[in-house]
Amino acid sequence: MTQMQNLNDLYEQDILLWSEDTVAKLKARDFDHLDLEHLIQEVEALGISQKKELVSRLIVLLEHLLKRLYVPLVNDYPGWERTIRTQRAELEVLLDAVPSLENRWEISFDKAWHIALKNVRKEYPQHSFPDQWPRERSIAPMLNCDFWLEPSRG
Repeated sequence: MTQMQNLNDLYEQDILLWSEDTVAKLKARDFDHLDLEHLIQEVEALGISQKKELVSRLIVLLEHLLKRLYVPLVNDYPGWERTIRTQRAELEVLLDAVPSLENRWEISFDKAWHIALKNVRKEYPQHSFPDQWPRERSIAPMLNCDFWLEPSRG
């Protein structure tokens, strides 16, 4: 069996073992024996994963902000606010770990907004939600402002 078949087999059978083997080869500068095809695939997937996490966390944050702002179920407020705090903390950690995601904030926000709005409208059809996010949408306010304590703007 060729070395490339061995690398493919290892990747298919045990990705963790493949990953550890790849790291060891990189540290040893054993570039001739790397499984480049799967290494490229995994590095690309890592970038995609980070972008998806940003959108996913924004969806959850926006859903709970919308519920907190527009759904008058007082008993649910503490749970929604807890989820808002959790998602904000996780977004802060993500942005600290991957600062280049800040450059994707606007496009990610737009994607997340449309999904979050569709979700809450389906979950709470008896309530009205704005077509556009009515508050500040940049990073700092989204991670820090308790919009429900501000005067209503829509």
